[in-house]
Amino acid sequence: MKEHGNTIVVIDQSTSATKAMLFDRYARLLRRMSIPHRQYYPADGFVEHDAMEIFDNVCQVLMQIASEKVADEAGIAALAITNQRETALIWDRCTGLPVARAAVWQCGRGEPFCLEITRKGFADSIRKKTGLRVDPYYSASKLHWLMHHVDGLQGKAERGELMLGTIDSWLIYKLTGGRVHATDYTNACRTMLFNIHTLQWDPELIDLFGLHPSMFPEIKSSNDIFGFTDPGIVGSHPVPITGVIGDSHGALFGQRCFLPGMAKSTYGTGSSIMMNIGFQPLEAPEGLVTSIGYALAGKISYVFEGNIHCTGDTLNWLKNEVGLIADPAETEILATSVENNNGVYLVPAFVGLGAPWWDPGARACLSGMARNTTKAHIARAALESIAYQIKDLVALMEEEGGIPLRELRVDGGATRNNFLMQFQANLLDLKVVRPDIEEISALGAALIAGLTAGFWKNPDEPAIKTSSGFAFYPKNNSGKSQEWYAGWKKAVERARLK
Repeated sequence: MKEHGNTIVVIDQSTSATKAMLFDRYARLLRRMSIPHRQYYPADGFVEHDAMEIFDNVCQVLMQIASEKVADEAGIAALAITNQRETALIWDRCTGLPVARAAVWQCGRGEPFCLEITRKGFADSIRKKTGLRVDPYYSASKLHWLMHHVDGLQGKAERGELMLGTIDSWLIYKLTGGRVHATDYTNACRTMLFNIHTLQWDPELIDLFGLHPSMFPEIKSSNDIFGFTDPGIVGSHPVPITGVIGDSHGALFGQRCFLPGMAKSTYGTGSSIMMNIGFQPLEAPEGLVTSIGYALAGKISYVFEGNIHCTGDTLNWLKNEVGLIADPAETEILATSVENNNGVYLVPAFVGLGAPWWDPGARACLSGMARNTTKAHIARAALESIAYQIKDLVALMEEEGGIPLRELRVDGGATRNNFLMQFQANLLDLKVVRPDIEEISALGAALIAGLTAGFWKNPDEPAIKTSSGFAFYPKNNSGKSQEWYAGWKKAVERARLK
C-alpha cells in the first residue's frame, strides 16, 4: 500500500469504552480520545452492549482525532482497529441495523446449550477443530441463543438477509458504508466456529449452532486492507482500514512476543495470558486453549491462552456495587497499609470462573473474615485475587506446556498498581515487565498498520520509539507467597461448591 500521510489512527473498542488514538511514524502516541458506553444486565448472567451506541461513539472519537491540528497537518495514512473479542451480534443485511443488543464476552446466556452439546458428546470434536473448550464465553452459543430467541431470524437467515460478526466486523461494515463484511483470523478463532487447522469457518459447527453460511464474514490477515472508510468519517477522504486484530492479540504483538516461550498478560476488565508456541497449532494443556496469536500475510502464529473473566472488573465492583472505594487507584494505598490479607480471600466468580477451572456455575466468594477484618484487607484480597488467577495459568503453562517462562510482560489499566505488580512478581518468582505505554493493544494494531502503510519493514526496527518499560523483580518472602497461594486454592473450592 502506498502511504498517504504520516500518522495512523487506531480505534480501541473495549468492554467499557471506545478510544481513538493517533500514532506517528515512530509509533509514538500523540493523541487519545475516549467515550464510555452503557452496560446492560437484563437478566442473571446476561451482559449486553448497544452496537449502534458503540458505532456512534466510534464516529465521535474519530471526528475528534481527525480535527486535531497534528492529524490535519501530518495526514492520516490508515485506520486500525483492535477490539473486545467474543462479543457477538447479528444485524439485518437490508437495514444495516442490529436485530438485538450485542451479547458481550462475559455473557453466559449460552450455558444451557453448551451443556446440551457437551452431554451429546460434541466437546472433543469442537476442541480438536477450534482449539477451544465448549463454553458460553465464546461467540457461538451467544449467536445460537439470538437465533432462537429473536422472532423471525430463522426465515431471514434462510433468505440471506442476516449478517453476523464480532465487534471488529460490525465496525468495518459500518465504517465502509456496508460495502465490506470481513473479520481477521484472531477474532474468528475466538468464536468457536472457526477451524484452526483448515483456517476456515467450519460447516459442521455452523450447522450445529443453528447458523447459516451466508451470515459469516470473510476472514483476512491483520495486515490486509479491509476496505476504505466513507468520506467524512476520518477526515474528508476515504482512509484504508488495516491493522485489524483482537485486543489481547494486539497486546501480544505490541509486547513483541514474537518467539516461542514469550508470554504476556493483559490486565483489563478480564485478563488474557498468552504464550507464543510458534507456527503449529499444538494441543493445549487441559485448562488452556489454543488460539491464533496473529496472522500476517497468511502466516499464522499460534498461542496457548488462558482467559480470566474478572480481574480489573473486580475493582469496579468494589467501587460501583459495594462502595468500598471511590477510585480503583485507592486499592494500592489500602493494600500497602496492612502487612498481609489477614486470611481474607475474594474469589471474583461473578460470571463463573474461566481458565483453568472453566466453571460457569461458580459464584463469587469472600471468605476468611474475622472481627478485625478491615476494608484494607478486603481491598488487598481483591488485588491479590488478580495475581492468584494469573498464577493459576502461568503454573499450568509451565508445568503442562513444558515451556518455562523467563519473564512476564504485562499491560492494561491495572498494571498501574505497583502493589499488584510487585505481588505478582513475588508470587510467580519471575520478572514482571510493564511497558511505558499503557495502550499496548492499540500499539500492536498501529505496528501492523504501519507495516502495511510502509512506515517500517518489521516491528522491531530501531526507528520505532518504544522503550522496554519498568521491571518488577521477585523479592524473597520466606515462602509466604506459596502459603498464601495455598489459601487461595482453598477459597476457589468454596466458590465452586454447588
